[in-house]
Amino acid sequence: MSTYNWIDTIRVTEDMLERKDQRLPVIWISALDCTGCKEAFTRSIEPTTLDAMLNFISLEYSELLSAAGGFQVEAHKESIFETYKGEYILAVEGGIPESDEFLMIAGKSVREEIIHAAKNAKAVVAFGSCSSWGGIPAAGMNPTNAGDIRSVIPDNVPVALVPGCPPIPEAMIGTLLHVHFHGELPELDKKLRPKAYYQKTVHMTCHRKSFFDQKLFAESYDDEGARKGYCLFKLGCKGPAAFNACESMGVDRCIAAGFTCIGCSENGFWDKGGFCGGKKRIK
Repeated sequence: MSTYNWIDTIRVTEDMLERKDQRLPVIWISALDCTGCKEAFTRSIEPTTLDAMLNFISLEYSELLSAAGGFQVEAHKESIFETYKGEYILAVEGGIPESDEFLMIAGKSVREEIIHAAKNAKAVVAFGSCSSWGGIPAAGMNPTNAGDIRSVIPDNVPVALVPGCPPIPEAMIGTLLHVHFHGELPELDKKLRPKAYYQKTVHMTCHRKSFFDQKLFAESYDDEGARKGYCLFKLGCKGPAAFNACESMGVDRCIAAGFTCIGCSENGFWDKGGFCGGKKRIK
């Protein structure tokens, strides 16, 4: 069980708790995606997604999660732009196609919809590696010529990137909660990622790092070293170059499952040698 406490990352004070009755409006637009980020969003444990939604976050629009559909939900989205002008968060999931022909929403260009929604947003949050970097839709010779969120939003709108394929649920919820309680985005690194979740590499906080320090490595996924939980670096683990909070937050992801870190939170991970690199020699 993780000992991670979300409240420590946003440093809540008594004055800030007064905001809990004024939930943060969120418009969530999906571009070229697999809905994996939304799947992750629904699985936050501390706090639970339900707790966050009932008390702090008001998800006003989502093509997948909204109860309403069709012209009703589209009309509601437009009303939020006016009612909460400068107060709502625009969350974007998925790569942004260069041409409208690759994705339309309600008969409208998803690119133009995102530009329109971003104009009066308090901030834009890119959920997932696709909206953060272009991701899988921008991989290789993809005909969509997809780009990241920064290629379309106005320069004066604050933006935070929460990459991962998918991101850690608590990192998604925590970023929104920080805006709810503080009224602004959390402290970001030079790549615009929240420092609370992307300050260290996966390797630095890996639960197998003690084996790395002892030079104890698994040589294959089914050898004795792997069964003993030895370091997976020789098998191509990308943890030393991947900035994410999987291990520091005690989240059961790739390494905990016995597989190498695939570096899914990094720019261009899909085109950097597949899910894991080749075997490495240790001197």
